[in-house]
Amino acid sequence: MELVFMFSGQGAQYAGMGKALYDNYKEAKRVFDEADEVLGYSIKDICFNDEEKLKNTEFAQPAILTMSMAAHEVLKEKGIKAQMAAGLSLGEYTALTAAGAFDFAEAVALVQKRGKFMAEAVPNGEGVMYAIIGLDREVVDGICKEVRDSGAGFVVSANYNCPGQIAIAGYKEPAKAAAKLAKEKGAKLTVKLKVSGPFHTELLNPARDLLLPELEKMTVKDMNIPVYTNVTGLPLESKEDIVPTLAKQIVSPVRWEDTIMNMIENKADTFIELGPGKALNGFVKRCAKGLNVMNVEDLDSLDATLKSLEEVI
Repeated sequence: MELVFMFSGQGAQYAGMGKALYDNYKEAKRVFDEADEVLGYSIKDICFNDEEKLKNTEFAQPAILTMSMAAHEVLKEKGIKAQMAAGLSLGEYTALTAAGAFDFAEAVALVQKRGKFMAEAVPNGEGVMYAIIGLDREVVDGICKEVRDSGAGFVVSANYNCPGQIAIAGYKEPAKAAAKLAKEKGAKLTVKLKVSGPFHTELLNPARDLLLPELEKMTVKDMNIPVYTNVTGLPLESKEDIVPTLAKQIVSPVRWEDTIMNMIENKADTFIELGPGKALNGFVKRCAKGLNVMNVEDLDSLDATLKSLEEVI
């Protein structure tokens, strides 16, 4: 078995996430308590109870990283180890932390700053993202170009999640126009996403410029397993690539479908999503059939997930 740990991105968060982990596993409790100490406020209270703050990028990003790492530490304690890791957008930071490249305390402080920089890069309400369901990436790319060429304004493809699901991002009106055009060209569905800006586009250049000095302060160690990056869909070659790649990631499309297909090409056959929600599971299932795909929230407890893992090992 070749096991992949996948780590959730922003948008998957919800009030109550991680509470069962905190209540039942000392390893998870330690992670939440450490995050509280580093951040100077109670991230566990936000994770467990505060739906409003979880809508705020500055709080959502450290909350998701903390919950995901809590799940990871429980698996680690149980002796479950992955052979590869990846994360969607924010989740790439969690993947790198799980792979030993970043210290958790430094990582959770960093992603709070990342969230703040991203939220401030484009004034609230001016940028937006839509998921386009049921069209190929070439068609969606063409729709965005058509809207830009019409003079309506900036919109581009920002997330290539899986076959038939592309997220677009840009300024509010051109993105809305592109979503409308996508429906006219046969999209099954268009969904406005619960994020606060046009992430993974050049509109986030101000955030990248602020983030890079913070990344350069990080203590970066060798990865103990390959981590696949959103920017290329391929594994990072060395620790020296991490900082420049993460700076580029914030303004580059997320190539998640490519990431999954490249992992499968490298013999990955079992995927477990560590974090809130089940979106990544769905993306993997759309990319290929016959894989073992699970999530810590699929079952009533993490112990049940561990039993499922033991059955496929």
